[in-house]
Amino acid sequence: MPGENLTRDEARERAALLSVDGYEVSLDLRSAIGEHTGGEPRTFRSVTTVRFRCAEPGASSFADLIAPEVTALSLNGRDLDPGQVFDGSRILLEDLAADNELVVDARCAYSRTGEGMHRFVDPEDGEVYLYTQYEPADSRRVFANFEQPDLKAPYRFEVRAPEGWTVWSNGAGELADGVWRFAETKPIPTYITCVVAGPYHYVTDSYERTFEDGTRLEIPLGAMCRRGLAPHFDADDVFLVTKQGLDFFHDHFDYPYPFGKYDQAFVPEYNLGAMENPGMVTFREEFIFRGKVTRASYEGRANVVLHEMAHMWFGDLVTMEWWDDLWLKESFADFMGAFSLVGATRFTDGWITFANRRKAWAYRADQLPSTHPITADIRDLQDAKLNFDGITYAKGASVLKQLVAYVGQDAFLEGARRYFKRHAYGNTRLGDLLSVLEETSGRDMAAWSRAWLQTAGVNSLTPQVLLREDGRIDELAVLQEAPESHPELRPHRVAVGLYRRTDAGTLERYAQAGTDVEGARTVVAELAGAEAPDLVLVNDDDLTYCKTRFDETSLAALRRDLGHMTDPLARALCWSALWNMTRDALLPAREFIGLVVKFAGQETDIGVLQMLHAWAESAAVHYTAAERRTEAVRELCRIASVRMYHPDAGGEHQLAWARFFAHMADVPADFELLASLLDGTVTLPGLEVDQELRWAFLEPLAAHGVADEKRLDEELARDDTASGKRHHVRCLAARPSAAVKARCWAQVVESDALSNALVEATISGFAQASQRELLAPYTERYFAAIERVWTERSIQIGMDVVRGLFPSFQDSQATLDATDAWLTSHEDAAPALRRLVLESRDDLARALRGQACDAAATEG
Repeated sequence: MPGENLTRDEARERAALLSVDGYEVSLDLRSAIGEHTGGEPRTFRSVTTVRFRCAEPGASSFADLIAPEVTALSLNGRDLDPGQVFDGSRILLEDLAADNELVVDARCAYSRTGEGMHRFVDPEDGEVYLYTQYEPADSRRVFANFEQPDLKAPYRFEVRAPEGWTVWSNGAGELADGVWRFAETKPIPTYITCVVAGPYHYVTDSYERTFEDGTRLEIPLGAMCRRGLAPHFDADDVFLVTKQGLDFFHDHFDYPYPFGKYDQAFVPEYNLGAMENPGMVTFREEFIFRGKVTRASYEGRANVVLHEMAHMWFGDLVTMEWWDDLWLKESFADFMGAFSLVGATRFTDGWITFANRRKAWAYRADQLPSTHPITADIRDLQDAKLNFDGITYAKGASVLKQLVAYVGQDAFLEGARRYFKRHAYGNTRLGDLLSVLEETSGRDMAAWSRAWLQTAGVNSLTPQVLLREDGRIDELAVLQEAPESHPELRPHRVAVGLYRRTDAGTLERYAQAGTDVEGARTVVAELAGAEAPDLVLVNDDDLTYCKTRFDETSLAALRRDLGHMTDPLARALCWSALWNMTRDALLPAREFIGLVVKFAGQETDIGVLQMLHAWAESAAVHYTAAERRTEAVRELCRIASVRMYHPDAGGEHQLAWARFFAHMADVPADFELLASLLDGTVTLPGLEVDQELRWAFLEPLAAHGVADEKRLDEELARDDTASGKRHHVRCLAARPSAAVKARCWAQVVESDALSNALVEATISGFAQASQRELLAPYTERYFAAIERVWTERSIQIGMDVVRGLFPSFQDSQATLDATDAWLTSHEDAAPALRRLVLESRDDLARALRGQACDAAATEG
């Protein structure tokens, strides 16, 4: 719709003209329950009063609102005709005064896409649950406003809700005369205001802190979920991490939590991991575990809790001016999530997860054709939506980790403290942060910023070892390379580790030196004269952001002894480097899979093991030559079937291997074992086949035609819950039938009847690696449909469809050619849509190069 996609230029012009004094928002959500008939969307009443000033009286501007209807409008007491000034997304405001009051009475639509005011009906008990999700610009689907981050203001919300419901917002609330009224917020941007309403299960606690000056802080804590999930809700652990995080950030930030209460809502059908609404953080409810999960899942949840908490300072207290500087909140929150996880919680190995999982996301994103500097060029809201990516989050966090090594932790944290105090409740740009870091570190932050924040791409670091006649190191150098597309050679602060095989057969570090890598070749003088290493790790301790490469001697050591490497972080870094080499077609997929088969069973870190499972599966289905793909899958399935009988019976490693076995199962004997585990005729010592694991076993049975619709319906009857419904939809879509695939395609592409969660489940089931021939007809249909889908559907659903239905399993030159033909003939398509297609094309091209590498190794 014209006007929905706000541009940066429009936002800057409006910010120069207007400043906002405050909002009063009144919502009537009683229409959320009860019957609703007709083709019109279910709506609720939204009345907004906004008071704002205009720097140029007599000028014109606009307010934002996406709503089916505006019933009344007034500006400075003057009634306006909605038909004349409201076009469905913007309200024209003419002849503004110095001080203005706008009142908008509208009918806004409930959402089924997770954007705006999302309405969910629990199939288990029929209860209705509401919550809002706005980032980057969907608060305008709930109330009229100026939807851009630099027009911050205080808000007062009041909400009428069905009897028996509880309502929460950013501020503390109370119910009087049938209306929930909430305390006025501090000045915050539109996208972090929030309303949660419904019959949620709610648990309370409190946090108390006395500071050195004697002042005392008490923060009411709350945590909530749907009633159906209440038996599984371990709120005590959520509160434990919350308190540990608040202690950590108070210790390091010297700025007390500024937003009063701290509620955390785990909500259904959530598009994101979580959202940092001050005082009312929202999370996807999958963080409430219905079955047994590994320690990595609890660590992941704790990391997200702390990430969102860091946003209370980075993003909420101090907000970026425009989405160009999204990194000012997301990169910092991602780094602080890991930093506080290690420093404050039981998950003291969090940097291993960061190195192995988060950075893998960054490395992939930074090698796509859509890669961009951490400080990105965000032209409009569609650009902003797509830039919540691995560069903004994980690369930015990695670069901040490098910055801490560069300036020192004390200088870094002191810079943060000054930043908060100097810009509290305001908006900032890149230079505002760099200036305080220059003050505290004495370093030239402009040069660092140019190299790390304002250029794209990832460097590769490779060791070069020259030996003397006596076998000791004559010279050890680090070689730095950059791709032609992004040739910047950056300064890297690294630790170079030397490892050798011990008499006990382990691979251990015996020497290490820190050095600043500059340019194409850097000599590490401190290591001259050291004994010759079996392995050189050029980014030991993971201080910098780079792709690590190995010389031939080091590769030989890893082939022999990777599983015997005693340092878990070093081992994780080596696995990550080997995976990057596989993706870059420098290491055949068959060799990576061979290393997983040989050594993954010895991996002690459960998060690394689960990452290896994901990489190995990707290596088998995407990077292995077609003629040996079946062999690769069988090889992985075989080792998984062996490792399921883990000596740690009942432990998390056994659970991870059982799930991996289900992923890789592809022959009748595998399916027979899965079916026997489901019906209980076969048991594995220690393995509890709980409801979540049952669905994990059922999906491959459905995908290979072993479990039919009747069997899946029986399982849904056993687990008739919202979670069960999603699993059921995914398994139904996985069945190997042309009629099933056609029906799924119609439900997702030709209809908007499904909610966002069921769209996601349908797409996940539809695309099966084992069904390449069955999916082949959809390549042409995909390219014929995506521009229409992008135009007609919400951006979230558009992203799900364009990414999820790309024919990635049609891995041939013909598919690459079809993609190029679409890009050539659609040069005027929305830039965000073209970006998604270009990214998928790059993944496909990379897979084909990997297959060629693997085929060449097979021939050799």
